[in-house]
Amino acid sequence: MSSLWIHSIPIEENARAILEEKKQDEKFQEIIVSCRSLSGYEGKKAKTLLPQILAASVAALYHLTAGISLAYSAILIPQLKDDKDFNITPSQESWIASIIVLTVPIGAPIGGILMDVVGRLNTVKLAIIPNIIGWTLIATANNLPMLLLGRIFNGFSTALGTGPAIVYLTEIARADMRGSLISLGPAYTSVGMVLAYAKGWTMNWRTVAWLSHIYTIVPCLLIMLIPESPAWLVSRGRIEDALKSLNWINKYQPQPENRAESLAEMQLAVLQKEHQKKVESDALQGAGVGTKMKNFLKPTGYKPLIVLIGLFFFQQFSGIYITLFYSVQLFKEVGSTINPYLASVLLGTLRCVMSMVNTYMLRTFRRRPLILWSAFGMAICMTVSGLYTKWIHEKSTTLTWVPVAALAMYVVTSMIGLLSIPWTMTAELFPIEIRGIAHSLTNGTAHLLMFFSIQLFYTLCDIFGGIDGCQYFFAVIAILGAIYAYIFLPETHGKKLSQIQEYFLHNIMYLGQKKKKVQKKSTKNVSKRITHKDIVKSPDKSQNEILLTK
Repeated sequence: MSSLWIHSIPIEENARAILEEKKQDEKFQEIIVSCRSLSGYEGKKAKTLLPQILAASVAALYHLTAGISLAYSAILIPQLKDDKDFNITPSQESWIASIIVLTVPIGAPIGGILMDVVGRLNTVKLAIIPNIIGWTLIATANNLPMLLLGRIFNGFSTALGTGPAIVYLTEIARADMRGSLISLGPAYTSVGMVLAYAKGWTMNWRTVAWLSHIYTIVPCLLIMLIPESPAWLVSRGRIEDALKSLNWINKYQPQPENRAESLAEMQLAVLQKEHQKKVESDALQGAGVGTKMKNFLKPTGYKPLIVLIGLFFFQQFSGIYITLFYSVQLFKEVGSTINPYLASVLLGTLRCVMSMVNTYMLRTFRRRPLILWSAFGMAICMTVSGLYTKWIHEKSTTLTWVPVAALAMYVVTSMIGLLSIPWTMTAELFPIEIRGIAHSLTNGTAHLLMFFSIQLFYTLCDIFGGIDGCQYFFAVIAILGAIYAYIFLPETHGKKLSQIQEYFLHNIMYLGQKKKKVQKKSTKNVSKRITHKDIVKSPDKSQNEILLTK
């Protein structure tokens, strides 16, 4: 084409209408900062955040009992060994520690269904019932089956209640505060672990079980003081209740300037519009399991799943969760003279501190370097701990504090990347249309791997000649995990969802990936003839798009 011209029809009224529509769209985009928040109109003073912080702190409080349940085996098993009523074998010990994890693939999907049917907070309240049953069975147990059944109830309750609490935090939090408020869940879990270790240091395991009822019942009572998620209330057609909830959350928000509506009313309008769009989209595209499974069979579905399952394998068998479930027993077997319960408390405290540090690191640094440095650091720490464990057993060194220090550093390095990042990537690697089912499937598989790793701890010790050999095994797995991440794991930090999907369409290996070629077309002649003014004058949008494409 030697020349290019634009045929413009001077219909001023039509042009004005287009410009007015564009201005309205810009105003609406200014208002909507995220799907759950109108940050542009929200006050930035600390007082305006108080209702959100209070609601988030109460809703996440259930994670305390989850942390106690997870760490309880660490104090239970050593005390059962000294209890004449329980002559437990190493195989039975591994079942006591691991069976709580086996319930997660069952409890989490049920929790997902319930939170959509009865509400986020009501699901947390329901989770309290199996937890009370579980702790009562454990506290009154006089045989192994009662203990195991109690652990099953505790695990089911944990899986049932923690997911809805996180979803609730996501839906009520202001956009710029969402990450910080969501991190309350893991922080509470870490505090619960510390409480379990500390109580086990000074109390009998039955007393700890009875006291755990407090951490179960108190959250239930406090949850009654906060409102349900406005997004869920809108989805159920309870518009008046949704407005009341938004008014409570925005109690201290100033009246938006030049607006007749309150911030709560503006948020309600946005939630209603989003819900209507979702209903229309589901009706058009289909929201059934069959449709989602078809999307799951695409490269953007099964490739991320393969990468993540491999990453979770190296995470679980590098000893991360074994140190949590067997911490007291582990510190006894490495030969340290430091009180094993005190050492466990220190480890739990480190986890708690690092969970907060990790929030900053994930927001600041790229994923791949974090995982690589984390895995190498874990390998070094486990190797040092294994060597000194061997020398302590051979009585060739008196530095009995070194294994404890090495394991403490192992916890720090694990929290940098290999422990935390795989869990967050379930929300980054999958397309939004299958993210829910993909997250459930990946989460279930990860917990099955966790179950097997915890279950096989004593078997691994026998195979590799003791606790020192087992630590060498963990170090090797960590190194292999670093190599695996270097070859297969894509970088997602700062990447758009469309870029991640494009990557998986053509790649599964990051090393030697096929990069999309960007073809540069000459627009020199076109730019000379087409101006922004010319385009605005044309009322035919489709014609403008065709001309710009040319």
